[in-house]
Amino acid sequence: MNNLIDIMQLSKEELLELIDTALDIIANPDKYAESCKRKKLATLFFEPSTRTRLSFEAAMLELGGSVLGFSDAGTSSASKGESVADTAKVIGCYADIIAMRHPKEGAPLVASRNAGIPVINAGDGGHNHPTQTLADLLTIYREMGRLDDLTIGFCGDLKYGRTVHSLISAMTRFTGIKFVLISPKELEVPSYMIEDVLVKNNIPYEITRSLEEAMPSLDILYMTRIQKERFTDEAEYNRLKDSYILDADKMKLAKEKMAVLHPLPRVNEISVAVDKDPRACYFKQVRNGKYMREALILKLLGIKAGNAAHAEEQTVEVVTDKFKCTNPRCITCCEQEIVHEFKLADPEKMVYRCVYCEHEA
Repeated sequence: MNNLIDIMQLSKEELLELIDTALDIIANPDKYAESCKRKKLATLFFEPSTRTRLSFEAAMLELGGSVLGFSDAGTSSASKGESVADTAKVIGCYADIIAMRHPKEGAPLVASRNAGIPVINAGDGGHNHPTQTLADLLTIYREMGRLDDLTIGFCGDLKYGRTVHSLISAMTRFTGIKFVLISPKELEVPSYMIEDVLVKNNIPYEITRSLEEAMPSLDILYMTRIQKERFTDEAEYNRLKDSYILDADKMKLAKEKMAVLHPLPRVNEISVAVDKDPRACYFKQVRNGKYMREALILKLLGIKAGNAAHAEEQTVEVVTDKFKCTNPRCITCCEQEIVHEFKLADPEKMVYRCVYCEHEA
C-alpha cells in the first residue's frame, strides 16, 4: 500500500497492525522519537480544519520529522486556478508524504496518481475520511477491549458525514457487528452505502428516527453534527440542525459501559454536561488520532514494515468512455482533463459508480 485514500484499502490484519503500532507508540514514545528524521510531511488543506491538520503535524513532529504546507486554499496556487494534479506534482518535489483535505470528492485520489510520493486522504467532501476512522477504531478498541460483537449507533448527519461512511465500511471487517442508523429522513445514509456495504456483506442494520429508543441497545454511540457547509439551502439546514441533542437525561438510558464518540467539532449536538460522564470519549478520540496517524505515516514510508496481509484486490470492471459524473461535488466536475471513470459496483443490476465519488451513473 503506497497511499491511503479509502479505509477499505486496509485489511483487517493491517488495521490491527496499525493499532498494535499505535499502542506501542503510546507505551514507548522515545522508541519512535527519531523514526522520521529528515522526512517531510506536506499538509495540503484546501478546506478548514483544526484537529486533523494539527494531528498530522503533531504526529510527524513527534516522529522527528518536519512539516510544510498550507491550511487555506486561498494562500495556495489553487486560487490561481492550478489543478490538483499539478499541485501534487509540485509538492512531490519537496516532501516525502502528503496529507490532503479537499472539498471535492476524489481530489486525494487524483493527487495520489500524480504526486509520486504517498498521499493520505484527510477528508474529501462528504465522501471519505479514513484517518478519522483509524482514530475511531483505536478509541473503540481501548474503551471496549475488542472490535467484534458490537452494536454501533450513528446519529445525526449520516448523508454527508464522511466519518460515518468510513467507519461503517471499516467495521464490516469484523464479526458480530450491528448498526443502528439514527437520522432525519433527509440525512439518511446514502443508498449506495446500504446496498454496496451493508446488504452486500450481510451486516444487520436498522433505521430509526428516535435516539431515545436506540440508546439502551448501543455499545457505541457515534454522534455527528449537522454540517452547515454541506447544505446549499440555509433554511433546510436551520430546520434540521437541532434534530438530535445528547444530554445527561438521554445518557441515563444507555449501558453502563457504552462509549460516546464524535469526530468533532461539535456545535450543540452534545451537551457540555455530558463531558463529565466517563462514557464520553470524544476528547480521548482526538489523542488516539495522533497515535494512529503516527503509525500510518511509519507504514506508508516503510519505516516500520509489517508482515500483515494486504486487503485483497478485487477485479472490478472500469469503463472510461461510457458515462460522465453529474455529482457537482466530484473533482471531475471542476477540473479539466480528468478522465471520468466508472466501476461496475453491482454486476447483477449493472450499476456503475464513479471511481472518485461513488455517484451512480
